[in-house]
Amino acid sequence: MKSIFEIKDQEIIYEVLDRADYGTLAICKEGVPYSLPLNFVRIDKNLYFHGSKNGKKMNILRENSLASFSVVESYSIISSYFSSNENLACPATHFFKSIIIDGKIEFIKNFDEKTQALKALMTKLQKEGGYKALEDKVYKNIIDATTIYKLKMENIGAKFKFGQHLTQERWNMIIEHLQKRGDEKDIATIKLMRSFRP
Repeated sequence: MKSIFEIKDQEIIYEVLDRADYGTLAICKEGVPYSLPLNFVRIDKNLYFHGSKNGKKMNILRENSLASFSVVESYSIISSYFSSNENLACPATHFFKSIIIDGKIEFIKNFDEKTQALKALMTKLQKEGGYKALEDKVYKNIIDATTIYKLKMENIGAKFKFGQHLTQERWNMIIEHLQKRGDEKDIATIKLMRSFRP
């Protein structure tokens, strides 16, 4: 990764994780990779997930606790002619924020920790409320039957690409094209391009 794209500020990384509805968990069994999109919630330096007690994912995790989790926050597609007049495809790109987290999966047995993880997940994904508190006794059997597991964040890599590496001329061209196209994502991209400009 080019250092100009690398983000090390933990709070900025956490903001992206806390906004993301889902990410992709990558695991492996006997050299065969398996990845799947999952809802998650961050509590301190752990990512929590939930699911049933059985299935391919759980079988793999019981044998190999090593995992990698990625989240992407997508911004504008940059058409090739946005930054070049040479009619080449090569300059086409995509601006984004991406985070990759490596660590180990740990299954949660403690009922209170399971409850807190589910409570945090509901708070994240259903901000308006409208349900009984997770501490209500009606959930006891449901929580017991649900597998909660966490990824302990050991290594975090973050890459935010917003044209930081471009010459001023190419950067200006992209800004001009994004302003002309002018959709909501383009406006957000322009703001980020300006904030990350070295």
